[in-house]
Amino acid sequence: MVRSRHRLIRLGVLIGAVLVLGACSLIGSEDQPLTTFEPAGPFAEQIDNLFWPVFWIAVAVFILVQGAILVAVFMFRDRDGSKEAKQLHGSPKLEIAWTIVPALILAGIAVPTTAAVFELTECDPDAIEIQVIGHQWWFEYHYPEAEIDTANIMVIPAGQEVCAVMTSDDVLHNFWIPALNGKRYLVPGQTTLLRLQADEPGEYWGHCAEFCGLSHSLMRARVQAVEPAEYEAWLAEQQTAAATPVEGTDGYEGFEVFGAKGCIQCHTVRFEDDSASNIIERASFNGPDLTHFASRNVFAGAILPEEGQSRDEALKDWLADPPYIKPGSFMPDLALTEAEIDALIVWLDSME
Repeated sequence: MVRSRHRLIRLGVLIGAVLVLGACSLIGSEDQPLTTFEPAGPFAEQIDNLFWPVFWIAVAVFILVQGAILVAVFMFRDRDGSKEAKQLHGSPKLEIAWTIVPALILAGIAVPTTAAVFELTECDPDAIEIQVIGHQWWFEYHYPEAEIDTANIMVIPAGQEVCAVMTSDDVLHNFWIPALNGKRYLVPGQTTLLRLQADEPGEYWGHCAEFCGLSHSLMRARVQAVEPAEYEAWLAEQQTAAATPVEGTDGYEGFEVFGAKGCIQCHTVRFEDDSASNIIERASFNGPDLTHFASRNVFAGAILPEEGQSRDEALKDWLADPPYIKPGSFMPDLALTEAEIDALIVWLDSME
């Protein structure tokens, strides 16, 4: 019996160690770049600076409590002929001590935590506003000052604060860019705020952190921080309309497929020609604005292209059967032929 118990204990320790090491192996890897331990901006650093003191306080409390339990178990366990341990019930000094000390510890944690919560939820008046709208299963970004819409990639200027004004178009979502700040809910019919800032140019991955449906695990996000001058140039480029395809030119056949297959029911494309723009104007919004689709290096909720996959290969897989790539996708399988898919890819690649 004793030997069997020891084996179970060793097995439990081994399984626990494997799980812990397996979780640690994902931190900072290319496949799972979501980690809060590499802050890249002042707001993420503020959370990081708050986390570590609280963590070490919790570790100290854990060691003290577990140590006291072990001392009580081994020193005062029942033995044949041993005297009953002295009871301390009713000791005013001890009762005062174990009431005041935890209260002081909790107060020491609560005060800076509360201050940080209020500070992180109040945007600076001079911050750049970007509206974030959660959809099943992708994020839409609207820049109100420039009057442009994009998806999957939020472009921001490095070194400047961004105020993300967030809501949801359908169900509860949660916007999380761990290198730049903590999590914040996107609530249908309500508005929440999230302060974002990247100290240096770079790409910062994020994810929806609230279960929101069948493809929740495939709802990713990416923040791309660029130099301020590059950001202004990007805004100017995004404000331009797309060139209207002309019959006989590259992309025209794909444009025809786009209109014939009903893609216009969900997607918007802003063209230079008003007549073409009216054709593509969406009746109801379900999918991203495709005016500058080719300027984004990820699509389909930022899950494509996969590692080692070219953009055109990923587009071909996505257009062939969207619900297979993203279960529950509102983009249906249109039964496109290979020729139609190739034509669409040529046209989409021209939408820079």
